[in-house]
Amino acid sequence: MSDIINLLPDSVANQIAAGEVIQRPASVVKELVENAVDAGAKTINVIIVDAGRTTIQVIDDGCGMSDTDARLAFERHATSKIRQADDLFSLHTMGFRGEALPSIAAVAQVELLTRKADDEVGTRLEVAASKVVSHEPVACAVGSSFKVDNLFYNVPARRKFLKSNTTELSNILQAFERIVLVYPDIHFTLHHNGAELQNLKPSNLRQRIADVFGRQYSQDLLPVEVQTSLCNITGFVGKPETARKKSGHDFFFVNSRYMRHPYFHKAVITAYDRMIPEGMQVPYFLYFEVPPAAIDVNIHPTKTEIKFENEQAIWQVLTATVRDALGRFCDVPAIDFDVQGKPDIPVFDPQRDNIVAPKVSYNPDYNPFRSHSEAQGSGELSLDMSRGTGEFSPAVGHRQTVPPDWDSLFPAKEGNLIPPSTSHIPLNTDLSPLHYQYKGCYIMTAVKSGLMIIDQHRADVRIQYERCLQQLESHTAATQKMLFPETVRFSAAETVVIQQLLPSLAAVGFDLSDLGGGTFAINGIPADLKDIAPASLLQQIVADAELSESDQSQASLLAPHSSAIALSLAQYVATPYGQVLSNDEMDQIINQLFSCSNVNYTPNGKPILSILPQGDIEQLLGGKG
Repeated sequence: MSDIINLLPDSVANQIAAGEVIQRPASVVKELVENAVDAGAKTINVIIVDAGRTTIQVIDDGCGMSDTDARLAFERHATSKIRQADDLFSLHTMGFRGEALPSIAAVAQVELLTRKADDEVGTRLEVAASKVVSHEPVACAVGSSFKVDNLFYNVPARRKFLKSNTTELSNILQAFERIVLVYPDIHFTLHHNGAELQNLKPSNLRQRIADVFGRQYSQDLLPVEVQTSLCNITGFVGKPETARKKSGHDFFFVNSRYMRHPYFHKAVITAYDRMIPEGMQVPYFLYFEVPPAAIDVNIHPTKTEIKFENEQAIWQVLTATVRDALGRFCDVPAIDFDVQGKPDIPVFDPQRDNIVAPKVSYNPDYNPFRSHSEAQGSGELSLDMSRGTGEFSPAVGHRQTVPPDWDSLFPAKEGNLIPPSTSHIPLNTDLSPLHYQYKGCYIMTAVKSGLMIIDQHRADVRIQYERCLQQLESHTAATQKMLFPETVRFSAAETVVIQQLLPSLAAVGFDLSDLGGGTFAINGIPADLKDIAPASLLQQIVADAELSESDQSQASLLAPHSSAIALSLAQYVATPYGQVLSNDEMDQIINQLFSCSNVNYTPNGKPILSILPQGDIEQLLGGKG
C-alpha cells in the first residue's frame, strides 16, 4: 500500500498561513505600518486605492534594509527581532514572528524599494505568489516602500468574500487609528483614491486623540495616571456625559500594542457605576506598561488578544484608577470635610425655635369592608351617581371611583360572586379594552388564550422601525428647519460611513451640509422628532451603521445601511422604560403593533411579547373554585 501523507508545497503552505494573518486589506496595512514603526520611521505615508483591493502602499523613512535582508524578509519565520525562545517573553517590538511579509507575498503582488542610510544604492524586489519575479539594484530614498497590488488575485474565493469598499475602508481606518494613537510623535498620512483622509503631525497624546476623533474630545477627556508594582496605567477616560449606546472609541494598549480585553472593559464600566445608564459605553484611551515577562502576546495570529499573569489584581488597580480620575475632576459628587470644612448645620435650640410637630387626622370609624349603602349612611363615601365618577370625600381623603359594570364584565355563574354594592349602579356600557401597566415597562392585557405581556419599549421600536422604512422607501418624511444650525464632527472612519448615509438620512428628514474635514452642519431634522439632540443622534446612527451591514433582505431598493438608520431612529424615539401610559396610549401601541409585519420580534431579534396561558394561571392558583 502506497504512502498517503505528503508535504505540502511551499506555495500552498504559505497561502494557508496567509489566511490566518492576512484576512482583509486592513491586515496588510496593519502589518506594513507596524514594520515601519519598528524600523524607527518618523514619517509614514499610507496610500490606498479602491479600499485596498487594487493597491496598498506604505512608505517610511526608517532604517531600510540591505540587499540580503530585503531578500530574506520574504522567507517564512525570518525576523530580526528574536534570536531564541526566551526572547518571546521580552518583546519590545510590534512584529516578531516573521510571518507578515511572506503571508502578504503569498496572496498578492509585492514590490519593495529599500535603502539603508550608508548604502549608495538601494534594492528593488518584486514577489508574486511567493515567487521572486525580479531582484535588482535601484536608486531610491532612505527607508522602505512596500507596494501591494491585486490582493488575493490568486485566491479568488477570498477576494470574492471581501465586503464593500466602504466597509473595507472603514476597517483600514480602524487599523490605522490603533497605531497612530500609540505613536503621537510620528507623522502619519493616509490617502485614499487620491484624497487625503488623515494628516497627523507629531504632537502629544491628547492632541493626537483630538486630531483623530475631533476637537470635542480634548474637552471631554479626563487624564488617568497611576504607577504600581504590577503595572503603570496612563491615558484618558471620557466624562459621564459622553456615554453612548455604542461608543466605538474604547482603546486598550499594552506596551504600545493594541489589544481587546472584555474583562478590563468591564472594569472601566464598573467604575462608572450609577453615573451612566445601564448598557451605555464611554470612550477611553488607556495605556498599560507591564513587564514583558508578565504577558503573552503570542496567543492569537493578529496579536490583538493578550494574556496577563495578574488579571484580577490589574482589574482592581484599573477600576480604582478610573474612579480616582472621575473623583479628582469633580465628576463624582463628594464631600471632603478635611478640605471643605464642616458644613454649616444649625443647632436645634428648644428655647428659641418654636417648632410644632405636624398632626395627622383620620376617621377612626372608617371601614373599607362596609357595603356601599352603609358607607353612605356613615358619611365615609360620597359619590355623584348622576355623573358616574368619583369625587373627593373628606372622610376618606382620596378619590373614589365607581367600579365597572360587574354584571356585564362578569356574567353571573355558579360560584361567581358579584359585589352587591355595585351590581345595581348604572354605567356607560361603551367601554374600551382595559390594560394594565406593570412597573412602567410592560403592558398586560387579557386575550382569549390567557394573559399577554408586551414589552412597551420593544413594541414601539418595531412600530417606529417599520414607519421609518416606509419613509425611506417613499421619501415622504418632512423636515423641520433649525433656527440655529448645529455642527457635528466625525473621525475619518466615521466620515466614510456618513457619506454613504447621506441619501438615506435625507429621506427620513435630515438636512445636512458637508463643511469638509469631517464636519457637517445640521440644518434640519425630521419633523416628527421632538426634544432631541441632533448631533448625538447622528453620532449614534453612524456608530450603529459601522457595526451592521446593509439589509439585503428588503424587497425595496433601499440605500445601503437604511435598516441600520431605521433601527437607530426607532430606538431613539420609542417609548422608554419607566414612562407611565394611559389606557388609551397602551391601546394605541397594541393596535399599531398588531398592524406590523412582525409582532413577535424587534428588528434586532429581541422578543416583544409573551402569553401566559390560562391553564398555567389556574395551575398557579390551584385551579378554579
